[in-house]
Amino acid sequence: MDRNLNEQPIARILVECKLSNSDLIAASTENITYKMLARACKGRRLTPHVQRKICNALNQASGKSFSVKDLFNY
Repeated sequence: MDRNLNEQPIARILVECKLSNSDLIAASTENITYKMLARACKGRRLTPHVQRKICNALNQASGKSFSVKDLFNY
């Protein structure tokens, strides 16, 4: 199974919403790290639990409603 899946839609969404990794970490009520976010943007395969944490943080920081399917294409 290939773990590196190229840049994911979350990277584009972060740019469009003008958010940084720091913004997501500050907005998160769950425990996420810079390493998790870097892996998410680069396309490293993440567990469903980590995907949900990142999705929740993005929804909190952006004020929009994204699903996990919007952020990851695997």
